[in-house]
Order: sequence, then structure tokens, then C-alpha cells
Amino acid sequence: MDNRYSVQEFIQKTKQEDKGQGLFELETERILEINLDGDIWAKAGGMISYRGDIKFVREGILEHGIGKFFKKALTGEGTSLMKASGNGKLYLADQGKKISIINLEGESIYVNGNDLLAFESNLDWDIKLMKKVAGMLAGGLFNVRIEGSGMVAVTSHYEPLTLLVEPGSPVYTDPNATVAWSGNLQPEFVTDVSLKTFFGRGSGESIQMKFEGSGFVVVQPYEEFYAAEQQ
Repeated sequence: MDNRYSVQEFIQKTKQEDKGQGLFELETERILEINLDGDIWAKAGGMISYRGDIKFVREGILEHGIGKFFKKALTGEGTSLMKASGNGKLYLADQGKKISIINLEGESIYVNGNDLLAFESNLDWDIKLMKKVAGMLAGGLFNVRIEGSGMVAVTSHYEPLTLLVEPGSPVYTDPNATVAWSGNLQPEFVTDVSLKTFFGRGSGESIQMKFEGSGFVVVQPYEEFYAAEQQ
């Protein structure tokens, strides 16, 4: 009898295993395991399973102050967060996207709001709406600035690529393919009519993000369009 496809073989190949990596653990490339003992913030709707005593609370409108409330109203539901509290194992995923864990050590990072999966509750965060492109890119473009010491989980379609930004050698990216960048960089939006038919395929196809200085920017081999752009 061929045991390659037996139930036991399937379980053996796919069962959860403790890797002893700490609070955030990549159970697979596309499933994040959180060994919860306290609180974490996660993308609303990102929970696929849990075990233990865990409570979920959707982010309160005024929990983080009136300033964030107004910015949240402008950015829509893309940054909706939930707080998971308690003890147990929590499993998160986002449409099968690849997950990367970044451990901040007193550093800061900007993450596209669509690509933020989870982060430790002790980290400071703030929503940043890029107003200059709100009229150029349908639905605008927003990101979350995270700072402090702790774990952040970000997602990307397929494998991410990190490009180093060096003085005198700016890096240009497609806004829809940009996942994250170092907190010390302030991207500038530029247009190049000559690239209109070559750079991107969305409504903002002639717009690029220009990164100058010293730092890094993370891109994915995929253009992530927002609901407003797809209509």
C-alpha cells in the first residue's frame, strides 16, 4: 500500500511544531505563530486560528487619541487593527502573502498599511497619510510608522527585495510595489511623463517614490492596488 498520501503522512508533513523562536515565530512562510502572553496588535481579520485563553478587541476609535481618529477616517479600513490579549497560541495570515519578521532595536520603520500584519503592543506607532498623492493615486496612500524595541511582522506578495539607499544614489520605486522603508527616510513623489507607459499599470502609473539619503526600502514583485483603484 502506498503511504505517501495517507492521513498520518499528511498530518506529519503539515502539523504545527514549536520552533522555540520566541514571541513571533514563522510556522510556515505564510503563517505567523504568536506565543502570546500579554497583548499584541494585529491586522483586523488576520486571525486564522488560536488555542488558549485569548480575547480579541477591535481598535477603539479614540483609543489612540483624536489625531489618529481623524487620520483613520481619511485612510479608510486599511489600517483597522485588533488587540489580542491573553495566553495561548495565535495564528495570523493575510491572503497567503509571504511574512517577514523584523526585530526593531530602538529603530523605526515605515510599513505600507496594507502590508502590516502584527506588532508588539509596547511599540509606538502612528498612521501617516501621504496627502500629496491622495489626488494622484485613487484612494491615496497611507503607511504606519513604528518605533521602539520589539517585533513587527510585515507581508509581501512573493519574496521581498530590500534595496539600500546611499547618499548621491537615490532609489525610485512604484508606490504600489513598495512595502516598507527605514524610518529616517522621507520619500518624495515625482512624476516622469516619459515613463508613463513603462512604469506601473495603475491609475498612478507615472508616479514614483524617490528615496534619498542613507537607509533601505523594501519592494515586492507585485503591484498592490487598493479597493478604490479597482473600481
